Amino acid sequence: MPKDSINSGISHTYAVVLAGGVGTRFWPISRELYPKQLLKIGGEVSLIQQSIVRIQSLIPADRISIVTNTRHYESIRQELGLLGASKSGFKEVHFVLEPEGKNTAPAIGLAALHLRRKDPKGVMVILTADHVIKEKEEFLKNIREAVEIAESGHLVTFGIVPTRPETGFGYIKISEQPSAKIKNGYRVEKFVEKPDLALAEEYLAKGGYYWNGGIFAWRADVILREIEAHLPDLYKHLLVIETALGTPEENEVIKSVYEQIEGISIDYGVLEKSKIGVMLPATMGWTDVGSWSALDEVLPKDKNKNIISGNVIDINSKNSIIYADKRLVATIGLEDMVVVDTPDATLVCHKRNAQDVKKIVDEIKKGKSEEHLVHTTVYRPWGSYTVLEKNERYKIKRLLINPGGKLSLQMHRHRTEHWVVVSGTAKVTCGEKVYEIHTNESTYIPMSTLHRLENPGKVPLQIIEVQNGEYLGEDDIVRIEDVYGRKNEP
Repeated sequence: MPKDSINSGISHTYAVVLAGGVGTRFWPISRELYPKQLLKIGGEVSLIQQSIVRIQSLIPADRISIVTNTRHYESIRQELGLLGASKSGFKEVHFVLEPEGKNTAPAIGLAALHLRRKDPKGVMVILTADHVIKEKEEFLKNIREAVEIAESGHLVTFGIVPTRPETGFGYIKISEQPSAKIKNGYRVEKFVEKPDLALAEEYLAKGGYYWNGGIFAWRADVILREIEAHLPDLYKHLLVIETALGTPEENEVIKSVYEQIEGISIDYGVLEKSKIGVMLPATMGWTDVGSWSALDEVLPKDKNKNIISGNVIDINSKNSIIYADKRLVATIGLEDMVVVDTPDATLVCHKRNAQDVKKIVDEIKKGKSEEHLVHTTVYRPWGSYTVLEKNERYKIKRLLINPGGKLSLQMHRHRTEHWVVVSGTAKVTCGEKVYEIHTNESTYIPMSTLHRLENPGKVPLQIIEVQNGEYLGEDDIVRIEDVYGRKNEP
Protein backbone atom coordinates (compact mmCIF):
# COMPACT_ATOMS: atom_id res chain seq x y z
CA MET A 1 0.00 0.00 0.00
CA PRO A 2 1.45 3.43 -0.86
CA LYS A 3 2.71 5.40 2.12
CA ASP A 4 0.34 8.32 1.48
CA SER A 5 -2.58 5.91 1.56
CA ILE A 6 -1.41 4.30 4.78
CA ASN A 7 -1.07 7.60 6.62
CA SER A 8 -4.16 9.33 5.25
CA GLY A 9 -6.81 10.15 7.83
CA ILE A 10 -4.54 9.84 10.88
CA SER A 11 -3.10 13.34 11.05
CA HIS A 12 -4.47 13.74 14.59
CA THR A 13 -3.58 10.20 15.75
CA TYR A 14 -0.81 9.54 18.26
CA ALA A 15 0.61 6.31 19.66
CA VAL A 16 1.27 5.94 23.39
CA VAL A 17 3.36 2.92 24.34
CA LEU A 18 3.13 1.90 28.00
CA ALA A 19 6.54 0.61 29.09
CA GLY A 20 6.63 0.97 32.85
CA GLY A 21 6.18 -2.66 33.88
CA VAL A 22 8.87 -5.02 35.13
CA GLY A 23 7.53 -8.40 34.04
CA THR A 24 8.21 -10.21 37.30
CA ARG A 25 6.67 -13.40 35.92
CA PHE A 26 9.64 -13.59 33.52
CA TRP A 27 12.15 -13.67 36.37
CA PRO A 28 15.04 -14.52 36.45
CA ILE A 29 15.56 -13.16 32.89
CA SER A 30 13.65 -9.94 33.59
CA ARG A 31 14.74 -7.79 36.54
CA GLU A 32 13.54 -4.47 37.90
CA LEU A 33 16.36 -2.66 36.10
CA TYR A 34 16.18 -4.93 33.04
CA PRO A 35 12.42 -5.22 32.45
CA LYS A 36 10.57 -7.59 30.15
CA GLN A 37 10.17 -5.04 27.35
CA LEU A 38 13.95 -5.21 26.78
CA LEU A 39 13.87 -8.97 26.21
CA LYS A 40 14.02 -10.49 22.73
CA ILE A 41 10.95 -12.71 22.58
CA GLY A 42 9.45 -13.82 19.29
CA GLY A 43 11.95 -11.84 17.22
CA GLU A 44 15.54 -10.75 16.77
CA VAL A 45 14.92 -7.39 18.44
CA SER A 46 13.48 -6.51 21.83
CA LEU A 47 9.76 -6.27 22.55
CA ILE A 48 9.94 -2.47 22.90
CA GLN A 49 11.63 -2.16 19.51
CA GLN A 50 9.04 -4.47 17.96
CA SER A 51 6.27 -2.27 19.37
CA ILE A 52 7.75 0.95 17.97
CA VAL A 53 8.62 -0.46 14.53
CA ARG A 54 5.17 -2.04 14.19
CA ILE A 55 3.15 1.12 14.87
CA GLN A 56 5.64 3.35 13.04
CA SER A 57 4.35 1.85 9.80
CA LEU A 58 1.16 3.83 10.44
CA ILE A 59 2.02 6.62 12.87
CA PRO A 60 5.29 8.56 12.40
CA ALA A 61 7.90 8.51 15.16
CA ASP A 62 7.39 12.16 16.12
CA ARG A 63 3.82 11.23 17.13
CA ILE A 64 4.85 8.26 19.24
CA SER A 65 5.33 8.60 23.02
CA ILE A 66 6.72 6.06 25.45
CA VAL A 67 5.39 6.26 29.00
CA THR A 68 7.86 4.80 31.46
CA ASN A 69 9.34 5.53 34.86
CA THR A 70 12.61 7.30 35.51
CA ARG A 71 14.37 4.05 36.47
CA HIS A 72 13.80 2.53 33.02
CA TYR A 73 14.20 5.67 30.93
CA GLU A 74 17.92 5.35 30.22
CA SER A 75 17.85 1.65 29.37
CA ILE A 76 14.86 2.07 27.03
CA ARG A 77 16.37 5.14 25.42
CA GLN A 78 19.58 3.22 24.86
CA GLU A 79 17.63 0.25 23.50
CA LEU A 80 16.02 2.44 20.88
CA GLY A 81 19.35 3.73 19.68
CA LEU A 82 18.71 7.27 20.89
CA LEU A 83 22.17 7.64 22.38
CA GLY A 84 23.93 7.34 19.05
CA ALA A 85 22.89 7.59 15.43
CA SER A 86 19.17 7.61 14.70
CA LYS A 87 17.79 4.18 13.90
CA SER A 88 14.57 4.02 11.87
CA GLY A 89 13.54 7.41 13.21
CA PHE A 90 13.68 6.24 16.85
CA LYS A 91 15.38 9.50 17.74
CA GLU A 92 12.10 11.37 17.21
CA VAL A 93 10.16 9.28 19.75
CA HIS A 94 8.99 11.24 22.80
CA PHE A 95 9.15 10.14 26.43
CA VAL A 96 6.60 10.80 29.15
CA LEU A 97 8.26 10.04 32.48
CA GLU A 98 6.60 8.99 35.72
CA PRO A 99 8.58 9.22 38.96
CA GLU A 100 7.16 5.79 39.87
CA GLY A 101 4.69 3.32 38.42
CA LYS A 102 1.12 3.74 39.65
CA ASN A 103 -0.62 1.38 37.21
CA THR A 104 -2.19 2.33 33.89
CA ALA A 105 -4.80 4.97 34.78
CA PRO A 106 -2.31 7.62 36.02
CA ALA A 107 0.10 6.78 33.16
CA ILE A 108 -2.61 7.22 30.53
CA GLY A 109 -3.94 10.35 32.25
CA LEU A 110 -0.48 11.92 32.23
CA ALA A 111 0.01 11.09 28.55
CA ALA A 112 -3.46 12.50 27.77
CA LEU A 113 -2.54 15.81 29.42
CA HIS A 114 0.52 16.14 27.20
CA LEU A 115 -1.46 15.25 24.09
CA ARG A 116 -4.42 17.54 24.80
CA ARG A 117 -1.95 20.41 25.29
CA LYS A 118 -0.25 19.58 21.99
CA ASP A 119 -3.31 18.73 19.87
CA PRO A 120 -6.83 19.29 21.24
CA LYS A 121 -8.20 16.95 18.55
CA GLY A 122 -5.65 14.23 19.27
CA VAL A 123 -6.65 10.57 19.32
CA MET A 124 -4.52 8.28 21.50
CA VAL A 125 -3.76 4.70 20.49
CA ILE A 126 -2.67 2.97 23.70
CA LEU A 127 -0.24 0.08 23.19
CA THR A 128 1.94 -1.93 25.53
CA ALA A 129 5.60 -2.75 25.10
CA ASP A 130 5.31 -6.45 25.92
CA HIS A 131 2.89 -7.93 23.38
CA VAL A 132 3.81 -10.19 20.48
CA ILE A 133 1.69 -9.57 17.37
CA LYS A 134 2.23 -11.89 14.43
CA GLU A 135 -0.18 -10.38 11.88
CA LYS A 136 1.15 -6.87 11.39
CA GLU A 137 -1.12 -5.85 8.50
CA GLU A 138 -4.22 -7.02 10.38
CA PHE A 139 -3.00 -5.09 13.43
CA LEU A 140 -2.64 -1.88 11.39
CA LYS A 141 -6.10 -2.44 9.87
CA ASN A 142 -7.55 -2.81 13.38
CA ILE A 143 -5.81 0.39 14.51
CA ARG A 144 -7.37 2.36 11.66
CA GLU A 145 -10.81 0.95 12.51
CA ALA A 146 -10.35 1.80 16.18
CA VAL A 147 -9.28 5.37 15.42
CA GLU A 148 -12.36 5.90 13.27
CA ILE A 149 -14.62 4.81 16.14
CA ALA A 150 -12.64 6.79 18.72
CA GLU A 151 -12.98 10.01 16.71
CA SER A 152 -16.72 9.87 17.30
CA GLY A 153 -16.23 10.01 21.08
CA HIS A 154 -16.05 6.36 22.16
CA LEU A 155 -13.54 4.48 24.30
CA VAL A 156 -12.36 1.61 22.11
CA THR A 157 -10.93 -1.60 23.54
CA PHE A 158 -9.42 -4.36 21.43
CA GLY A 159 -11.13 -7.68 22.06
CA ILE A 160 -9.03 -10.65 20.99
CA VAL A 161 -11.03 -13.45 19.40
CA PRO A 162 -10.45 -16.38 21.81
CA THR A 163 -8.89 -19.56 20.46
CA ARG A 164 -9.04 -21.64 23.66
CA PRO A 165 -10.56 -21.55 27.16
CA GLU A 166 -7.97 -19.25 28.76
CA THR A 167 -7.93 -18.61 32.52
CA GLY A 168 -5.05 -16.11 32.49
CA PHE A 169 -6.90 -13.22 30.77
CA GLY A 170 -9.81 -10.98 31.62
CA TYR A 171 -12.78 -11.12 29.21
CA ILE A 172 -15.09 -8.60 27.57
CA LYS A 173 -18.76 -9.44 26.97
CA ILE A 174 -20.29 -7.55 24.05
CA SER A 175 -23.86 -6.33 24.05
CA GLU A 176 -26.43 -8.34 22.08
CA GLN A 177 -28.83 -5.44 21.65
CA PRO A 178 -29.77 -4.60 18.03
CA SER A 179 -28.18 -1.17 18.37
CA ALA A 180 -24.94 -2.58 19.76
CA LYS A 181 -23.07 -2.48 16.44
CA ILE A 182 -20.98 0.64 15.92
CA LYS A 183 -19.12 0.48 12.61
CA ASN A 184 -16.81 -2.53 13.06
CA GLY A 185 -17.16 -2.62 16.84
CA TYR A 186 -19.75 -3.53 19.47
CA ARG A 187 -20.93 -1.78 22.59
CA VAL A 188 -19.48 -3.32 25.74
CA GLU A 189 -21.92 -5.03 28.09
CA LYS A 190 -19.43 -5.85 30.84
CA PHE A 191 -15.85 -6.69 31.72
CA VAL A 192 -15.26 -10.07 33.35
CA GLU A 193 -12.40 -11.01 35.69
CA LYS A 194 -10.15 -13.98 34.93
CA PRO A 195 -12.44 -17.05 35.02
CA ASP A 196 -11.82 -20.60 36.18
CA LEU A 197 -11.48 -23.29 33.51
CA ALA A 198 -15.16 -24.33 33.54
CA LEU A 199 -16.33 -20.74 33.06
CA ALA A 200 -13.71 -20.10 30.35
CA GLU A 201 -14.98 -23.16 28.47
CA GLU A 202 -18.52 -21.81 28.81
CA TYR A 203 -17.49 -18.43 27.41
CA LEU A 204 -15.85 -20.09 24.42
CA ALA A 205 -18.92 -22.24 23.72
CA LYS A 206 -21.42 -19.39 24.06
CA GLY A 207 -19.54 -16.82 21.99
CA GLY A 208 -19.80 -13.08 22.51
CA TYR A 209 -16.86 -13.14 24.96
CA TYR A 210 -13.43 -11.84 23.97
CA TRP A 211 -10.05 -11.60 25.67
CA ASN A 212 -9.19 -8.12 26.90
CA GLY A 213 -6.21 -7.27 24.69
CA GLY A 214 -5.02 -4.23 26.63
CA ILE A 215 -4.93 -2.11 23.45
CA PHE A 216 -7.12 1.00 23.38
CA ALA A 217 -8.01 4.07 21.32
CA TRP A 218 -9.77 7.29 22.36
CA ARG A 219 -9.55 11.03 22.12
CA ALA A 220 -7.39 12.62 24.81
CA ASP A 221 -10.17 14.99 25.84
CA VAL A 222 -12.67 12.11 26.11
CA ILE A 223 -10.54 9.90 28.36
CA LEU A 224 -9.78 12.86 30.62
CA ARG A 225 -13.50 13.59 30.85
CA GLU A 226 -14.17 9.95 31.77
CA ILE A 227 -11.38 10.00 34.37
CA GLU A 228 -13.02 13.10 35.85
CA ALA A 229 -16.35 11.25 36.04
CA HIS A 230 -15.14 7.92 37.43
CA LEU A 231 -11.83 8.74 39.14
CA PRO A 232 -12.36 12.30 40.43
CA ASP A 233 -9.45 12.21 42.88
CA LEU A 234 -7.03 11.20 40.12
CA TYR A 235 -8.43 13.93 37.87
CA LYS A 236 -7.81 16.59 40.55
CA HIS A 237 -4.19 15.46 40.78
CA LEU A 238 -3.86 15.57 37.00
CA LEU A 239 -5.13 19.16 36.94
CA VAL A 240 -2.34 20.13 39.33
CA ILE A 241 0.19 18.52 36.99
CA GLU A 242 -1.37 20.27 33.98
CA THR A 243 -0.69 23.71 35.46
CA ALA A 244 3.03 22.86 35.66
CA LEU A 245 3.53 21.35 32.20
CA GLY A 246 6.19 23.22 30.24
CA THR A 247 7.51 25.07 33.30
CA PRO A 248 10.84 24.58 35.13
CA GLU A 249 8.87 23.11 38.05
CA GLU A 250 7.22 20.38 35.95
CA ASN A 251 9.28 17.42 37.20
CA GLU A 252 9.08 18.42 40.85
CA VAL A 253 5.32 18.93 40.65
CA ILE A 254 4.80 15.54 38.99
CA LYS A 255 6.95 13.86 41.63
CA SER A 256 5.04 15.54 44.45
CA VAL A 257 1.64 14.71 42.94
CA TYR A 258 2.57 11.07 42.28
CA GLU A 259 3.34 10.59 45.96
CA GLN A 260 -0.35 11.26 46.59
CA ILE A 261 -1.83 9.26 43.69
CA GLU A 262 -3.31 5.83 44.32
CA GLY A 263 -2.42 3.25 41.68
CA ILE A 264 -5.31 1.86 39.66
CA SER A 265 -5.75 0.30 36.23
CA ILE A 266 -7.64 2.09 33.47
CA ASP A 267 -9.78 -1.02 33.03
CA TYR A 268 -10.99 -1.16 36.62
CA GLY A 269 -11.06 2.57 37.24
CA VAL A 270 -12.75 3.78 34.04
CA LEU A 271 -13.61 1.23 31.35
CA GLU A 272 -15.72 -1.05 33.56
CA LYS A 273 -17.82 1.96 34.60
CA SER A 274 -18.02 3.93 31.37
CA LYS A 275 -21.17 3.99 29.21
CA ILE A 276 -19.32 4.85 26.00
CA GLY A 277 -17.16 1.74 25.68
CA VAL A 278 -16.89 -0.08 22.35
CA MET A 279 -15.05 -3.34 21.73
CA LEU A 280 -13.35 -3.96 18.40
CA PRO A 281 -12.88 -7.67 17.55
CA ALA A 282 -9.26 -8.31 16.55
CA THR A 283 -7.60 -11.30 14.88
CA MET A 284 -3.99 -10.25 14.58
CA GLY A 285 -1.99 -13.09 16.12
CA TRP A 286 -1.90 -11.36 19.51
CA THR A 287 -0.06 -12.92 22.44
CA ASP A 288 0.31 -11.43 25.89
CA VAL A 289 3.65 -12.91 26.92
CA GLY A 290 2.77 -12.62 30.58
CA SER A 291 4.61 -15.67 31.86
CA TRP A 292 7.03 -18.40 30.81
CA SER A 293 4.22 -20.72 29.75
CA ALA A 294 3.06 -18.12 27.19
CA LEU A 295 6.17 -18.86 25.12
CA ASP A 296 4.35 -21.96 23.83
CA GLU A 297 2.42 -19.62 21.54
CA VAL A 298 5.43 -17.65 20.32
CA LEU A 299 8.56 -19.75 19.90
CA PRO A 300 9.28 -22.83 17.73
CA LYS A 301 9.38 -26.27 19.35
CA ASP A 302 11.35 -29.45 18.76
CA LYS A 303 9.84 -32.85 17.94
CA ASN A 304 8.95 -33.40 21.61
CA LYS A 305 7.24 -29.98 21.83
CA ASN A 306 10.06 -28.51 23.91
CA ILE A 307 11.32 -24.95 23.67
CA ILE A 308 15.07 -25.17 24.26
CA SER A 309 17.52 -22.26 24.19
CA GLY A 310 21.17 -21.92 25.12
CA ASN A 311 23.70 -24.38 26.51
CA VAL A 312 21.29 -27.28 27.10
CA ILE A 313 21.59 -31.07 26.85
CA ASP A 314 18.19 -32.72 27.13
CA ILE A 315 17.14 -36.36 27.04
CA ASN A 316 13.51 -37.41 26.62
CA SER A 317 11.83 -34.28 28.02
CA LYS A 318 8.41 -33.29 26.67
CA ASN A 319 6.41 -30.08 26.40
CA SER A 320 8.94 -28.18 28.53
CA ILE A 321 10.72 -24.82 28.38
CA ILE A 322 14.46 -25.04 29.10
CA TYR A 323 16.66 -21.94 28.96
CA ALA A 324 20.37 -21.79 29.77
CA ASP A 325 22.88 -18.96 29.69
CA LYS A 326 26.60 -19.83 29.70
CA ARG A 327 26.46 -22.65 32.23
CA LEU A 328 25.53 -26.12 30.94
CA VAL A 329 22.03 -27.23 31.95
CA ALA A 330 21.29 -30.97 31.62
CA THR A 331 17.72 -32.27 31.86
CA ILE A 332 16.25 -35.76 31.67
CA GLY A 333 12.63 -36.84 31.35
CA LEU A 334 10.95 -33.57 32.24
CA GLU A 335 7.31 -33.02 31.30
CA ASP A 336 5.41 -29.71 31.33
CA MET A 337 8.26 -28.01 33.20
CA VAL A 338 10.03 -24.63 33.08
CA VAL A 339 13.78 -24.48 33.76
CA VAL A 340 15.55 -21.10 33.46
CA ASP A 341 19.20 -20.72 34.44
CA THR A 342 21.12 -17.42 34.69
CA PRO A 343 24.53 -16.70 36.25
CA ASP A 344 23.02 -15.74 39.61
CA ALA A 345 19.62 -17.46 39.78
CA THR A 346 17.81 -20.60 38.58
CA LEU A 347 14.06 -21.13 38.27
CA VAL A 348 12.42 -24.58 38.19
CA CYS A 349 8.63 -24.88 38.17
CA HIS A 350 5.71 -26.67 36.56
CA LYS A 351 4.08 -24.81 33.69
CA ARG A 352 0.81 -24.62 35.58
CA ASN A 353 2.63 -22.58 38.27
CA ALA A 354 4.31 -20.15 35.85
CA GLN A 355 1.95 -17.34 36.91
CA ASP A 356 3.27 -17.70 40.48
CA VAL A 357 6.85 -16.68 39.67
CA LYS A 358 5.93 -13.21 40.90
CA LYS A 359 5.64 -14.70 44.40
CA ILE A 360 9.30 -15.74 44.22
CA VAL A 361 10.28 -12.17 43.37
CA ASP A 362 8.23 -10.90 46.30
CA GLU A 363 10.12 -13.25 48.62
CA ILE A 364 13.50 -12.13 47.26
CA LYS A 365 12.56 -8.50 47.91
CA LYS A 366 12.08 -9.29 51.59
CA GLY A 367 15.78 -10.14 51.91
CA LYS A 368 18.93 -8.15 51.23
CA SER A 369 19.92 -9.80 47.94
CA GLU A 370 19.60 -8.06 44.56
CA GLU A 371 18.57 -10.97 42.32
CA HIS A 372 15.22 -9.25 41.70
CA LEU A 373 16.89 -5.98 40.76
CA VAL A 374 19.78 -6.49 38.34
CA HIS A 375 21.69 -9.18 36.46
CA THR A 376 25.34 -9.88 37.20
CA THR A 377 26.13 -8.28 33.82
CA VAL A 378 24.65 -4.83 33.23
CA TYR A 379 24.88 -2.99 29.91
CA ARG A 380 25.63 0.71 29.67
CA PRO A 381 26.10 3.06 26.68
CA TRP A 382 29.86 2.95 27.26
CA GLY A 383 30.00 -0.87 27.47
CA SER A 384 29.12 -3.20 30.36
CA TYR A 385 30.09 -4.33 33.83
CA THR A 386 29.87 -7.75 35.47
CA VAL A 387 29.76 -8.28 39.23
CA LEU A 388 32.30 -11.02 39.98
CA GLU A 389 31.98 -11.06 43.77
CA LYS A 390 30.39 -9.00 46.50
CA ASN A 391 30.26 -8.87 50.27
CA GLU A 392 29.21 -6.38 52.92
CA ARG A 393 32.18 -4.03 52.49
CA TYR A 394 33.57 -4.88 49.06
CA LYS A 395 32.45 -5.54 45.50
CA ILE A 396 34.57 -6.74 42.56
CA LYS A 397 33.53 -5.88 39.00
CA ARG A 398 34.85 -6.47 35.51
CA LEU A 399 34.34 -3.37 33.34
CA LEU A 400 34.37 -3.57 29.55
CA ILE A 401 34.61 -0.11 27.96
CA ASN A 402 34.08 0.16 24.22
CA PRO A 403 36.59 2.10 22.06
CA GLY A 404 35.81 5.79 22.52
CA GLY A 405 33.56 5.05 25.49
CA LYS A 406 33.73 7.08 28.67
CA LEU A 407 32.03 6.87 32.04
CA SER A 408 30.51 10.00 33.51
CA LEU A 409 32.56 12.47 35.53
CA GLN A 410 31.38 11.51 39.00
CA MET A 411 32.19 10.95 42.66
CA HIS A 412 31.14 8.54 45.42
CA ARG A 413 30.50 9.52 49.03
CA HIS A 414 30.64 6.03 50.54
CA ARG A 415 33.26 4.03 48.64
CA THR A 416 36.75 4.03 47.21
CA GLU A 417 37.72 2.31 43.95
CA HIS A 418 40.85 0.55 42.76
CA TRP A 419 41.22 -0.02 39.00
CA VAL A 420 43.52 -2.62 37.42
CA VAL A 421 43.92 -2.69 33.63
CA VAL A 422 43.60 -6.21 32.24
CA SER A 423 43.82 -5.22 28.57
CA GLY A 424 43.89 -1.97 26.61
CA THR A 425 44.79 1.54 27.71
CA ALA A 426 42.76 3.61 30.16
CA LYS A 427 42.58 7.39 30.37
CA VAL A 428 41.88 8.34 33.97
CA THR A 429 40.68 11.59 35.50
CA CYS A 430 41.25 11.67 39.26
CA GLY A 431 40.75 15.05 40.88
CA GLU A 432 42.94 17.55 39.01
CA LYS A 433 45.09 14.83 37.40
CA VAL A 434 44.54 13.27 33.95
CA TYR A 435 46.80 10.36 33.03
CA GLU A 436 46.92 7.00 31.23
CA ILE A 437 47.44 3.53 32.68
CA HIS A 438 48.27 0.42 30.68
CA THR A 439 47.98 -3.37 30.95
CA ASN A 440 49.00 -4.66 34.42
CA GLU A 441 49.03 -1.11 35.84
CA SER A 442 46.58 0.19 38.43
CA THR A 443 45.28 3.36 40.07
CA TYR A 444 43.34 4.30 43.20
CA ILE A 445 40.29 6.59 43.43
CA PRO A 446 39.76 8.06 46.92
CA MET A 447 36.31 8.67 48.37
CA SER A 448 34.59 11.97 47.47
CA THR A 449 37.01 12.55 44.57
CA LEU A 450 35.83 13.51 41.08
CA HIS A 451 36.89 10.86 38.60
CA ARG A 452 36.28 9.48 35.13
CA LEU A 453 37.39 6.42 33.17
CA GLU A 454 37.76 6.51 29.36
CA ASN A 455 38.92 4.23 26.56
CA PRO A 456 40.98 6.37 24.13
CA GLY A 457 42.12 3.32 22.13
CA LYS A 458 40.75 1.30 19.22
CA VAL A 459 40.28 -1.98 21.10
CA PRO A 460 38.02 -2.76 24.09
CA LEU A 461 39.37 -1.76 27.48
CA GLN A 462 39.01 -4.33 30.26
CA ILE A 463 39.28 -3.24 33.88
CA ILE A 464 38.97 -5.04 37.19
CA GLU A 465 37.38 -2.67 39.71
CA VAL A 466 37.53 -3.28 43.45
CA GLN A 467 35.10 -1.17 45.48
CA ASN A 468 35.44 -0.80 49.24
CA GLY A 469 33.19 1.10 51.61
CA GLU A 470 30.22 1.15 53.92
CA TYR A 471 27.68 1.40 51.08
CA LEU A 472 28.20 -0.08 47.59
CA GLY A 473 24.87 0.61 45.88
CA GLU A 474 24.78 1.84 42.27
CA ASP A 475 22.92 4.95 43.42
CA ASP A 476 25.98 6.25 45.31
CA ILE A 477 26.87 8.52 42.42
CA VAL A 478 27.08 12.29 42.21
CA ARG A 479 27.20 12.87 38.46
CA ILE A 480 28.79 16.09 37.25
CA GLU A 481 29.01 15.53 33.49
CA ASP A 482 27.89 12.79 31.10
CA VAL A 483 28.33 12.60 27.33
CA TYR A 484 25.26 10.33 27.02
CA GLY A 485 22.84 12.75 28.66
CA ARG A 486 22.11 10.43 31.59
CA LYS A 487 20.99 11.65 34.98
CA ASN A 488 19.89 8.65 37.00
CA GLU A 489 22.17 5.78 36.06
CA PRO A 490 25.90 5.06 36.36
